[in-house]
Amino acid sequence: FDPLLIESKTAATVVLMLNSPEEEILVKACEALYKFASKGDENKLTLLGLGAVEHLCELISHEDPIVRRNAIMVLGIMASHYDVKKLMREPDVTNSLISQLAPEEDAVVHEFATLCLAHVAVEYTTKVQIFEQGGLEPLIRLLSSPDPDVKKNSVECIYLLVQDFQSHAAVRALNVIPPLLELLKSEYPVIQLLALKTLEVISKDRETRIILGENEGFDCLMKILETNEFSDLHVEALAVLGNCLEDVHTQQLIQQTGGLQKLLSFIGVSTVPDIQKNAAKAIAKAAYDSENRKILNEEEVEKRLINLLDIDNNGVKVTASQAISVMSENLASKCAFGLQGIPQLVHLLSSDNEEVKEAAVTALVNLTTASPSNASAAAEAGGIEPLVNTLNAQRDGAIANATEVLANLATQEPLRVNIQSHGIMTVLAELLCLTNSQVQSKAALAVAAFGCDADVRTELRNAGGLGPLVELLHSKNEEVRRSVCSAVMVCANDEETAVELCRLGALGILEEINLSASRKNKFSEAAVEKLLDNNLPQKYSRTGYLSSSNIITDGFYDCGQIKHGMKFLSLEELSTLELTDRQAIIFINAKPQEEACFTNIFYSFAGFGLFIIKRKDFPYLSPRTMFVWVFFFNVRKGKEKKEEEKLKEVPQIKIQDGINLEDSHWLPPPDCILIDYINGASRTILPLSTTREQVVALAQFVADKMGGRIEKDKLHDFSWELHISEIEFQLKSNVVPIGKIKKGTFYHRALLFKVIADRIGIGCSLVRGDYNRAWNEVELVDASPKGISGLLLPPKKYIVDLMFNPGLLIKQGSAMADQYKRI
Repeated sequence: FDPLLIESKTAATVVLMLNSPEEEILVKACEALYKFASKGDENKLTLLGLGAVEHLCELISHEDPIVRRNAIMVLGIMASHYDVKKLMREPDVTNSLISQLAPEEDAVVHEFATLCLAHVAVEYTTKVQIFEQGGLEPLIRLLSSPDPDVKKNSVECIYLLVQDFQSHAAVRALNVIPPLLELLKSEYPVIQLLALKTLEVISKDRETRIILGENEGFDCLMKILETNEFSDLHVEALAVLGNCLEDVHTQQLIQQTGGLQKLLSFIGVSTVPDIQKNAAKAIAKAAYDSENRKILNEEEVEKRLINLLDIDNNGVKVTASQAISVMSENLASKCAFGLQGIPQLVHLLSSDNEEVKEAAVTALVNLTTASPSNASAAAEAGGIEPLVNTLNAQRDGAIANATEVLANLATQEPLRVNIQSHGIMTVLAELLCLTNSQVQSKAALAVAAFGCDADVRTELRNAGGLGPLVELLHSKNEEVRRSVCSAVMVCANDEETAVELCRLGALGILEEINLSASRKNKFSEAAVEKLLDNNLPQKYSRTGYLSSSNIITDGFYDCGQIKHGMKFLSLEELSTLELTDRQAIIFINAKPQEEACFTNIFYSFAGFGLFIIKRKDFPYLSPRTMFVWVFFFNVRKGKEKKEEEKLKEVPQIKIQDGINLEDSHWLPPPDCILIDYINGASRTILPLSTTREQVVALAQFVADKMGGRIEKDKLHDFSWELHISEIEFQLKSNVVPIGKIKKGTFYHRALLFKVIADRIGIGCSLVRGDYNRAWNEVELVDASPKGISGLLLPPKKYIVDLMFNPGLLIKQGSAMADQYKRI
């Protein structure tokens, strides 16, 4: 066939020529298409529409090297177009491109093959594809190519591939560090820049940093930083250096070579935000070493970091705040920042940038922790209001840290009161409902910090914060559980809050936690103790023991021993139940209502000589009542008989209401007889000179009111059960005021003894035994042996006999004491 010369003026015709079996035609067609595609994206799109890409992808595997070269050149030019890249992501295409990286291929082929791979490696799936097809090894080998374009394209492709973490170990195994460091000496800035960016990514791995140090990479970085001609590389070099400073060895090395001073110079001299940012970041990492912190403090790094807070760049403000946060671990630096930097950090809390806000409040956490002076400085800088506002930030980190700063400030009472005035407990109640564990933990710690004040605990209750707090006891996060246990321990310091926490189930959850060796902590154990100490009815019901420090007050009730897992009912709930044959609930209330029992109280003092009423002796009486007593004392006399008549005339009130400590408006009916008992005991027993005499007298007093002495052999004839049943029937309720009981057994007498002893200042404990047994224990000091004066003997524990020989003190641990408990 005679040769035919064809002149084509349309791209479509040339694309058709890509199907030719003639190599010369293929070569010329590719040359023409290369020139056409180089003129712009519109031409590339035209070729894509004509199907050129598919043909070219086949030709890059052609047996003729010139055809392969020209075809891959066209693809390299077209690969910058987004739609072309989508076609080139196919596995067979990337595999063909990788095969063109063989050492025997032409440098031009290497150049455009690596260019194509660099374009398609932007997508994550293609990164994985190239990695799995073994593309890393030839790319790393080409870093040593004599052709700068091949180097540039190869290092760019490697930089994109190492964005995927799984490639880090692979490039390290392929010994990528030496060729990358060699590229730092290139005369082409773009190659140096890409090499530094790649080093920045892979140096986040400790193993890579070790190899980098072994290859003197740190020296290469410092040379770049010391060369002003490389100022355009300083940002990336500082970023790599910052990663290297995470290792102690590198920190020591930079310390020995004077590198810290060089870092400081970038902060003080450079006006480029990225350089300032990376320098501050590197200093922050260097400051993790205590020795480096000392050196930085000697170099007055604090002033330079504080100056960075005023730079009009959010990134610089963030990294400067982070560096301040780390440097505050040094005590001298913490003091320096307190004098100069806290006002600027407080100002940043009002930033519109959430990252800046979080970084600033994080720095304030470290500055105010264990530093009352810095806490005061933060408040003086007007930090309380912006800190409270930060609790509504968008980032959980900012919220958690702002909460911690406020807790740090709360250690000082004036600041705590100021913060409380901003409704902090209402906000904390909302934070406890968030899902972030760090926020939950810090919010609970803040509740513990502010909850030391009773009015604040009331605010938390009213805000509904106790419910979420109890729910967080179920958290699987150990830090959250620990913080919440601490908050519960503090909140349980008053009776009303303790009762509410118990009602919400806190006690049962805490007891379950304490059964687990891995979940319990010192706060969970202390929280249980606090809850019970401020909810004595439940403590006595659960443990059967009240210590001398557990003072029985109005509202206490004894509903008997409760079984584990059973719900503990309030007195109000118990009083609404129908009358049953269950054990009577004995309640205590010696607080008069509206002077209802004034006459009865007054008569108890009839015939008693002139006296002075002391408030501390009668804390349960109102000032008005006390005044009336004194005023009318000598007017009313000889009314003992009338008193008895009056007592009989007191209406038998059915106890429809109980002690609901959650409702301050409800008041239980007063036990006028108990009030009379307390006043009578105060009048007759308090004047006795020794505690021993007072204990004996009180035992006889209680026994006298509860049916007198009982002979052991006649105990079964003492029909106290019938008496109690009669009272219950009379009141139409199982809830009985203790003053109504005239025939009481062990546990009635022991309870009355404890109630009166607590009111008149005699220390004693109350212990519940088995089979309706209970007793009181007192600690008394025996008299010194004859002939020895001034000898202080240790106190001994005695059981007080209230039944068989009222007033007899039985030494604890003796056979007689054991017999008393068992009879």
